Amino acid sequence: MVNRLQFYIDGAWVDPAVKKSTPVVNPATEEPMYEIALGSKADVDKAVAAAKRAFETYSQTSREERIALLTKVIDIYKTRIKDIGASVSDEMGAPLPMAEKLQAGAGLGHIMATLDVLKNYHFEEQVGTATVVREPVGVVGMITPWNWPLNQIACKVAPALAAGCTMILKPSEFTPTSALIFAEILHEAGVPKGVFNLVNGLGPEVGAAMSEHPDIDMISFTGSTRAGIDVAKRAAPTVKRVSQELGGKSPNIILEGADLTKAVTGGVMHMFNNSGQSCNAPSRMIVPLSKMKEVAAIAKGVADKTKAGDPRAEGTTIGPVVNRGQWDKIQGLIQKGIQEGATLVAGGPGLPEGVNKGFYVRPTIFADVTENMTIAREEIFGPVLVVIGAKDEEDAVRIANDTPYGLAGYVSADTVESARRVGRKIRAGNVNLQGVPNDRTAPFGGYKQSGNGREWGKYGFEEFLEVKAIAGFNAA
Repeated sequence: MVNRLQFYIDGAWVDPAVKKSTPVVNPATEEPMYEIALGSKADVDKAVAAAKRAFETYSQTSREERIALLTKVIDIYKTRIKDIGASVSDEMGAPLPMAEKLQAGAGLGHIMATLDVLKNYHFEEQVGTATVVREPVGVVGMITPWNWPLNQIACKVAPALAAGCTMILKPSEFTPTSALIFAEILHEAGVPKGVFNLVNGLGPEVGAAMSEHPDIDMISFTGSTRAGIDVAKRAAPTVKRVSQELGGKSPNIILEGADLTKAVTGGVMHMFNNSGQSCNAPSRMIVPLSKMKEVAAIAKGVADKTKAGDPRAEGTTIGPVVNRGQWDKIQGLIQKGIQEGATLVAGGPGLPEGVNKGFYVRPTIFADVTENMTIAREEIFGPVLVVIGAKDEEDAVRIANDTPYGLAGYVSADTVESARRVGRKIRAGNVNLQGVPNDRTAPFGGYKQSGNGREWGKYGFEEFLEVKAIAGFNAA
């Protein structure tokens, strides 16, 4: 039985300081499933006090103790994969096989990758006459989104645990259950009391209290750029470290000579994955102007075969988007694309054929999009792809970089050398060439308004470490 009306603080499930809750709605049915407790500043204060006490001892644990702890977490996590997958599918609409394999699997993958880093990491080095040591940053506040809930939780919690930090997690109120299951996993694994704490709540209340708290040393935030700006402003007076992974409007450049069918098909399928609700989705396909009609035809073929439906039904390709607010926003942007003169190739406004309820969006393709159209500038965060024509390679790179975002970029070319040349010119934290996926041991994060931190592997681990130079450490 998941404790949806309690928080996990100081090693125990506790009632909120003030009883307040909100319904969690199934996006496939639009029906409330249950209530989730909402926290307040008082709950944050209690969790921070527990984390601060625990830091005194947990920060002094050995590498071997933390390795043993993460190993135990991994073992228990594996037994809860189906529980996590089911909760993600119910709460954010991901098809059940995808929720189990990719959503729940991503969380497990990040913990395993962190364990490998911890086993081999050098916490001390000699620099000149000084010894440089890396030690835990302190108490960490973590604010995570709903679109890849366990992915984002695990790639913060795992390195923080490995580094010796203590923490307070505020997961999204739209996808709370997978986070509560994760708390159960950590409890069963024997994470010392106060090291990991969870407080559910709303951003303007719990998130703001965490960002402003003087006893939180670092905020690790994943979410929209708008919310990230607010977090940074609130954190500024206490000069705490702020690590952010924010929005994106990622370009997918397909160069002259590339295998068009393969590149376009792969790009559309990637865009529609998770109903388009991925910060690094390849949402701007940039193609040679002369290939626009051919690209549109290939893209339409993929969209027409993409089946939106019940996340638990066999054959469903994409489920609904997470809630009514997101659905309304996406519908408004689709209408804006039509009004501004883009060519609607597939999909469009309204519900998919045969669907009469749920927050489903028709898999949508716009061609002949110009770079100044709203749908080419704003992050839509739904299954909506825009196709933009470029005069040549130089023009494609210019269009790709003409955005306030810089999270990801994609390049397909006739040769790896051509893809490398263009990939180096894209101003983004992650660039994927020739359809090769990300590597969990490599850093993930953005340039510009896509954020200022890095997650995953060694680089994500180091976000949770302070650097101290000690002169005379080895003096006789």
